[in-house]
Amino acid sequence: MTDIVEEKLKLLPDRPGVYIMKDSQGKIIYVGKAVVLKNRVRQYFQSNKNHTPKVRAMVSHIADFEIIMTHTEVEALILECNLIKKHRPRYNISLKDDKTYPYVKVTVQEEFPRVFITRRVLKDGARYFGPYTNATAVHESLKLLRRLFPLRTCKHLQERPCLEYHIKRCLAPCAGKVEKDEYDAMIRAVLLFLEGRTEEVEKELQYRMEAAAEAYHFEIAARLRDQLLAVRKIAEKQNIVTGSGDQDAVGMARSEIGVVVQIFFIRAGKMIGREHFLLRGSEEESDEAILTAFLQQYYHRAAFIPREVLLPRELPQEDRQLMEAWLSEKKKRAKVQLVCPQRGTKHDIVVMAAGNAAKYLQDEAARIKQANAQTRGAVEELGRYLGLKNPPERMECFDISHIQGSETVASMVVFEGGLPKKSDYRRFKIRSTEGKPDDFLSMREVTTRRYVGLPEAELPDLIVIDGGKGQLSSALEIIRQQAGHKKVPVVGLAKQFELVFREGESEPVVLPRHSQALYLIQRIRDEAHRFAITYHRKLRGKRNLVSVLDHIVGIGPKRRQALWSHFGTLAKIKSASVEELAEVDGMNMPAAEAVYNFFLAQEKFRGKEKES
Repeated sequence: MTDIVEEKLKLLPDRPGVYIMKDSQGKIIYVGKAVVLKNRVRQYFQSNKNHTPKVRAMVSHIADFEIIMTHTEVEALILECNLIKKHRPRYNISLKDDKTYPYVKVTVQEEFPRVFITRRVLKDGARYFGPYTNATAVHESLKLLRRLFPLRTCKHLQERPCLEYHIKRCLAPCAGKVEKDEYDAMIRAVLLFLEGRTEEVEKELQYRMEAAAEAYHFEIAARLRDQLLAVRKIAEKQNIVTGSGDQDAVGMARSEIGVVVQIFFIRAGKMIGREHFLLRGSEEESDEAILTAFLQQYYHRAAFIPREVLLPRELPQEDRQLMEAWLSEKKKRAKVQLVCPQRGTKHDIVVMAAGNAAKYLQDEAARIKQANAQTRGAVEELGRYLGLKNPPERMECFDISHIQGSETVASMVVFEGGLPKKSDYRRFKIRSTEGKPDDFLSMREVTTRRYVGLPEAELPDLIVIDGGKGQLSSALEIIRQQAGHKKVPVVGLAKQFELVFREGESEPVVLPRHSQALYLIQRIRDEAHRFAITYHRKLRGKRNLVSVLDHIVGIGPKRRQALWSHFGTLAKIKSASVEELAEVDGMNMPAAEAVYNFFLAQEKFRGKEKES
């Protein structure tokens, strides 16, 4: 214990607050809250017999600490959550990668609200749903919402309907094509849908459909009917689990991999979804400490807090009361309870959540085992089959791509420990063979540019040439003679049967079918091919893009270049919306509509050709 720490311990107050532990570099290594700062902080520096190894390790690194006094324990809890999220201290339990979880945002503060995905929660009056750990599932949910409800997607209201309106994917509130009351009713249905209250959505849609039909607004009634049928189909997949009410059911499981917490979302008695969270720094902590840390960090940024949270075990009374007070305050004074059910349906759902958490850990262990076999195990196996002295930790593979000699390119991909290292990938635009196909000359050029002048210490453990004997000979001519590298192993890979040709041997090495060594060499070859083809298509697409955009009125050289720089490929320009095209530097709405309509007309023409 340093002199600074010893002096500060004498001045600790009898107040609630937060303490911040720092190491000798001034870095924050732990943040904690206390009902009485004097008692809690001093415990760390008393006899360490009852301390866990983790706490002893932390205390050994403490060179200084700070305190922040608060008025109440709840204020201390909120401040602790904020500081942990901001500094991510080494010795705190924390949700893995919690900064990257996506939310669904409904801009209810706008006149005609939008719905989109965001990773930032702001105090802007919007409604947020999340966080979610599966970004792909969130995107799919948003696609479903947009199929069900023709929502506005443009960032700024336009003066006239865009193409989204004409293809019936937007009601064009910007052009006054829909009454505000009708649009607001649709947004209410969206909010209910996101909350999992599909029964209320059905009632709302049923009422509006019947009202529209009675008023002879049959087109509106038909649209509402389609929405109602789609919502009912989704609702059929949801199972009633607790009868009624909003609840979150929390389950937890441990293994040598770590700790996983699974949370089931139950809204109006129906389970509408689930998420799992990995916690780091929790291996030596008690289940109660892990649950407390999870509840703090998850509900600190959760968009919705239910009235009841079902837990797999009781928390200490002091922690439970503090947590309930904090959650109730976040829910605008509505009472929130933390319950550990001992029997019945609620107990069953908590057990099910724990079972799912355990299953995730089991699947993760199997995945890690398989990944190790495909990486480290495959590298060692390949080294044995090729007769190398040491496993090829770093491998570099080359491939050539062109069409009749035009836009000839080469790729170099790098695998380290059986995994791609994309930061070391390189691509080459071949100059020596432009206009005439010559893979051997192309391979000599790329190996010259890569290995001539390269120090021995920077050489890989294995060089793989995609192309068999001929290209292997071309590469060896440069690597051995011109570059002077005599020891680095170089092999050629025949394209058809994955036969591996070694230097100076006429018979190839045939890697066993279903061996990890064969799968590894295939992955390297396929990755080199993909990287070369991608670069070749990019160059060809850039050339073709100029000629295609030449036919669009209002698109000159500057706008062509701006579109290419922004999107990168012709396919992305074709699939872009009018709003996305208009956001490009130098573009405006008329030019964006001209580009969009040009490619839309092309698609329609191709469709008619196919029909005829």
